[in-house]
Parts: sequence; structure tokens; C-alpha cells
Amino acid sequence: MGRRPRSDVPCPVHPWHLRRAAAVLRGGGVLAYPAEGVYGLGCNPLNPAAVRRLLALKSRSADRGLILIAADFAQLRPFLRPLRGALRARVHTEWPGPVTWLLPAQPWVPELLRGAHDCLAVRVTAHPVAAALCTAAGFPLVSTSANPTGRPPARDALAVRRWFGRDIDYLVHGCTGERRRPTEIRDARTGRVLRPG
Repeated sequence: MGRRPRSDVPCPVHPWHLRRAAAVLRGGGVLAYPAEGVYGLGCNPLNPAAVRRLLALKSRSADRGLILIAADFAQLRPFLRPLRGALRARVHTEWPGPVTWLLPAQPWVPELLRGAHDCLAVRVTAHPVAAALCTAAGFPLVSTSANPTGRPPARDALAVRRWFGRDIDYLVHGCTGERRRPTEIRDARTGRVLRPG
């Protein structure tokens, strides 16, 4: 099922920090963590209060929807309609990896996550720290770049602190991947690139 997560990203995170971050997520907190290209803000996607707080931190409209990242496809499966045939093959050849796919969402998925759409943006992350965080938490994470809307995304922990200070509940220190931009977003049904990577 695609490639394995990269293990060559420097700055590994101590397991204690992953456990602490997972506890923050399970408790409804918002945190920042390194991902493929930039730092991300994350929370439990099924905690509406946490999702609303994350959106407020970014000054982001809920209409746009959010990305979910996961350690593996099994974490995303409950949120999505079944994938079959060519659609499934198209998605899985890119995962784990830095491609975010728009996929048909289950009807119960909250508008806070999918916005004004019938699809959900999802990714099986190739970044070992982000993947380990999803594994430690036991669920996929809301993932959006760590910056106020319209400002440059944070590429290191210092930039995260500059943008958000103590307004986030935990900061996972680590190194981002080699990408210089947030991940590419594609519509899985049409193959159209909605955001270049």
C-alpha cells in the first residue's frame, strides 16, 4: 500500500513527549507539531470545541474545511465512504506521502471538518513524528499549517511561538521534512490539483 513513512527526518522526538502530546489531544487540547513541509496545528477531529478553538487561533473560516492526517489508512476509513477500484489505487499509490486527497466523506462527518463540501481532505502522513503522534493519540489529527490565515507558515518551533505564544497547549519540537510548502491537495475523483505542493 504505497511507501513506508520516512525514517530519515532528523530530530527524533522522545517517546515521553509523544505520550504527553497524545494526552493533550485526548484532553481536548490544541498543539503544534512538525510535518512534511511546515509545522502544523492539530487537535482531535471529533472534539468540536477543540476544532473551533483551532479555527479561532488561525482566524480561519469553518466553510473551507480542514485536513485530517493519519498514521495509516485504517485511522481514516471511518470518516470516508468506501474506496473502490481505480480511486482506491490512485490514492494508495501516493501514501504514505505528501499528497492530501479530497475523498467522499461519510454523511455523519461534521461540517466543521469538511466545510461546505461533501468531501474530506485526508492524508496518510510520511513524516515519522506526525505519524507517531497519530499512533500515540489513537486517532487521526486535524492538520492545518501553524500560522494565522494569510501569514507565512511556521517552519520551526520558534516561529510557532512567535505566532501563537502560549495560546496553544503543547509544542512538539522536531524538524520538518524537506518540502518548502504545505502539501499538495488533489481531488481524487478528477485528479485535479487544488493546491500545488
